[in-house]
Amino acid sequence: MKLFHISDLHIGKLLNGYSLRENQEHVLAQIVSYAASERPDVILICGDIYDKAAPSGEAYQVFDHFLEELSGIEPGIPVLIIAGNHDSPERLSYASSFLEKHQIHLSVFPPVKAEEHLKKIVLEDEYGPVAFYLLPFLKPGYVRHLFPEGEVTDYESAVRSILSREEIDRRIRNVLLSHQFYAGRSKEPETCESETAVIMAGGLDRIDAGVLDDFDYAALGHLHGAQQAGRNGVRYCGSPYKYSVSEERHHKAVTVVTLGPKGEEPKIDFLPLSGTQDVRRLVGTLQEVLDLAPEGKVCRDFVSVTITDEEEAYRIREKLEERFDHLLELRLDNERTRRRMKEEGEGEALPVLSPMEAFRQFFEAVHHVPLTSGEVRLMERLIQEAKEEEGQ
Repeated sequence: MKLFHISDLHIGKLLNGYSLRENQEHVLAQIVSYAASERPDVILICGDIYDKAAPSGEAYQVFDHFLEELSGIEPGIPVLIIAGNHDSPERLSYASSFLEKHQIHLSVFPPVKAEEHLKKIVLEDEYGPVAFYLLPFLKPGYVRHLFPEGEVTDYESAVRSILSREEIDRRIRNVLLSHQFYAGRSKEPETCESETAVIMAGGLDRIDAGVLDDFDYAALGHLHGAQQAGRNGVRYCGSPYKYSVSEERHHKAVTVVTLGPKGEEPKIDFLPLSGTQDVRRLVGTLQEVLDLAPEGKVCRDFVSVTITDEEEAYRIREKLEERFDHLLELRLDNERTRRRMKEEGEGEALPVLSPMEAFRQFFEAVHHVPLTSGEVRLMERLIQEAKEEEGQ
């Protein structure tokens, strides 16, 4: 069975105030073209469809057109979608009953009642059934009431407990769609600037990828760089477009997963995606950077520029904007600026502490004894609950 795995579309996102609609429509059109030519058996979209919980009308139009184009491919290809942390479940689930008639299946809420379970879609191929479990983004507070007191204390125990309620048939192939922060036991995931705001300080949202061992493939969303989380069958596909300068070296792609018979390692391939504009860094003297623009033309790429002239150049920004019309940021890096930064750094600023570390230092200063492990767990839970109430 051939799967297309995509996520983190972030439709409606702006890059330093610049609209990305043209680029997003371009990569979505590439995905439709690949679907028509490669004929996957199913398309998995693993969260963060929109960039904001209240998307603009323009963002709705872009995604609606994408789904319309996918549903127009004959014979039809099932599309499975889960909500991410950026999505509004209520808005994303609008017209879900109608969409299911076109083989577009959405799951936007985790189970909230004892009798509810994860949405499960079963498809067949020559090797038998494949069960797809749809787990939308969740916070511990969403599901804590379903379990005995003290069982769900953090993100990992929340996901582990939710999965334990499912009757997973381990004789067949099972696939999970999820949008959380998973990490392998031996390596921390690679993150980038466009997603660090959603990764919690202290790793409170970190989940050991071992909780996914029952699944032949785990299709993940949340991180914008394509990577595996532990074993080969647990993968982030990454975002389809570069959403920050820190992603300049990313190779954006559709992750293509081929499932053979039960027990066989999934085969992973990639179909490259690119927008109409690249996102990149340029470093050099003012003249060196200006020479990087195509002669006689304006470069439309999104660029972060670092100028290294030792002598103060004249009209730097104006000259750059004449050749690069999507200038994201301008930095100066020379002996003078480095000396100034060093001088300013000598008056060392106080470090910004995490809530947990701030409380630990306060407690030890008052009581002159360290926190016990039980007190640490209690405080971490209280801090997490406070963040959930604030919508963080």
